[in-house]
Amino acid sequence: MNSFETRDNIEELERQYKYIDLLKNIVSHISEEKNRPLTACVETFGCQMNARDSEKISGILLSVGFVLTEDENSDLTIYNTCSVRDNANQKVYGRLGRLSTFKKNNPDMKIALCGCMTQEQEVIDKLCQSYGFVDLIFGTHNLYRFAEFLYYVYVGFENIEDSEQIYRKGKTIVSHWDSTDKICEKLPVDRKYPYKSGVNIMFGCNNFCTYCIVPYVRGRERSREADEIIAEIEKLVKDGVIEVMLLGQNVNSYGKNLENPISFAELLKRIEKIEGLERIRFMTSHPKDLSDELIETIKNSNKICHHIHLPLQSGSSKILKSMNRVYDKEKYLELALKIRREIPDISITTDIIVGFPGETKEDVDDTLDVIKQVEFDNAFTFIYSVRTGTPAAKMEQLDEDFVKEQFDRVLNLVQETARKRVSLIEGQVLPALVEEVNKQNESLLTGRLSNNTIVHFKGSEDLIGKIVNVKCQECKGFYYIGEVVD
Repeated sequence: MNSFETRDNIEELERQYKYIDLLKNIVSHISEEKNRPLTACVETFGCQMNARDSEKISGILLSVGFVLTEDENSDLTIYNTCSVRDNANQKVYGRLGRLSTFKKNNPDMKIALCGCMTQEQEVIDKLCQSYGFVDLIFGTHNLYRFAEFLYYVYVGFENIEDSEQIYRKGKTIVSHWDSTDKICEKLPVDRKYPYKSGVNIMFGCNNFCTYCIVPYVRGRERSREADEIIAEIEKLVKDGVIEVMLLGQNVNSYGKNLENPISFAELLKRIEKIEGLERIRFMTSHPKDLSDELIETIKNSNKICHHIHLPLQSGSSKILKSMNRVYDKEKYLELALKIRREIPDISITTDIIVGFPGETKEDVDDTLDVIKQVEFDNAFTFIYSVRTGTPAAKMEQLDEDFVKEQFDRVLNLVQETARKRVSLIEGQVLPALVEEVNKQNESLLTGRLSNNTIVHFKGSEDLIGKIVNVKCQECKGFYYIGEVVD
């Protein structure tokens, strides 16, 4: 049986809510002693999966009585870490140095680390040895047990019931799982936006690209049952959500590992039937699994946003093979151009890595050729960095000056084609979801079009969370200045 979401979950949820109640009493008692509420800061590094995990952590903290703050000098500070690139780890180590100063001045302060970085045993060992002031370390697979772990931070390790899955290293409480088949999604969540929400539809990855650490830290693919996803979205809609972002490392392979398999396109069709839901987004798509059925579903939908994030990584078939991407240049072009042909107004964004081991100028020429043919609406372009623990880390690395030169070639073309694509809608009136007051200019609101383009315009704050028609008046390269049209 491979029904990940139903097995043991009622019992596990009851257990975690027991710890939430126990932790609530502890937080209340400490707050009374200090004559003020306890504060907590959750700092998120990395992708939208991490952002969604942080919403779960924040939801639990709010439910037990913490007041959330952006100040890292808090009673409790949590780093939800990313390990996609090695420099992400170094950034966290640097930030921990500042937390150590805070803790010296406030010995009652608690510090916790979780996320992809803490799925690596060598990282855990380094943290416990060199950053012994950290109180709690846990990973991605057991995040739903956060309230339980934090309870033991406050009551002391000697009271831990489950010593096999929670252990102590120095003064740090650690819980590290290599893998899990559990999916536990019905705990408190603190959504950043009341009108839109991320929804996990699957976890993990089976692709093992040679540059990527994700399968090692997020585990193998595990899909949620469709009925559970539908029920969660229906509940969100009743709570005021009009847009959902379906999240997974590779949403196109959703449902393959369920006892009763269902395709991602079939899931989208079911979600589209939910009354009150106005927009559906998803990420990320792996080119090898994006089907004709999915293209047709998007084409015929009134709710699925016309935006696909379709990582290329390289335009060279040789480099793609070395990356273990399981497609070549020709197959990617065939797919991307088919999407353009079938859905002309769609936005296609991508990821590109420059400087992968073995890459030559001719390989980069192939990448440039793909960019010219597809004309991406935007691209996240990265210089390859060694990621310890991946096969590519053992390959011979390239000269830095050569890589920088090739990166600039790619970046310049990406910016040129992106500006061209974005400018195509100048003068059009299109629906935009109003997301927030503009951070740089508070006299403007910020909205997002179906194709993911940002547009800024004047309007009252009561428009936030609503979909309004906006005329895209002035293209600013990657965004627009517009005006609301009745």
